[in-house]
Amino acid sequence: MTDKRKLHLSLFLVFLKMSPFTFGGGYALIPAIEREVVEKKQWLREEEIADLFAVSGTVPGAVAANSAAFIGYRIGGVSGAIAALLGICLPTFLLMIVLSIFYVQFKDNPKIEAAFTAIRATVAALIAFAAIKVARSSIVDFASGALAAAAALLLFTGIHPLWVVALGATAGILWVQFRGMKGKSPKIKEKEPVFDYMI
Repeated sequence: MTDKRKLHLSLFLVFLKMSPFTFGGGYALIPAIEREVVEKKQWLREEEIADLFAVSGTVPGAVAANSAAFIGYRIGGVSGAIAALLGICLPTFLLMIVLSIFYVQFKDNPKIEAAFTAIRATVAALIAFAAIKVARSSIVDFASGALAAAAALLLFTGIHPLWVVALGATAGILWVQFRGMKGKSPKIKEKEPVFDYMI
């Protein structure tokens, strides 16, 4: 087996293993992705993962599938994206077929209701943990902290997340220009551009 095929198989198996964490729209998957992709495999850095999650949450589609596609493409190109997508989607697809067959029989079962209530509570904790992890690598100064707080408040107003991200990007550009006019360099971490592979 060539190195490229080994990489594709590894991508498929990593996301296949993480597929059960895609409850809650995929945000609960973030801690698992960081553990597998950053800590174990060391394919990407934590800062890159944070950027990829930001983009994945603003484009159409499920966050889990978008994240898998972006990460797979970043690591292995188009074929890597396909391998990661198959890994993340295949178990869920098969599970939904099985659940749809038996849903009518079990939908009113109190034990099933209790199980899903517990799952939702657990997903909320996973999403909160993921938010803290991303914040630790993204909030680097007072300006980024204030922007994060403002974005959180805007989300409670019901505004679409895409507009919140667009406003955040605009604010970031204006802040860099403002700092430049005052002769101060903004605090930007030195790192390889996340999307340099697209150029």
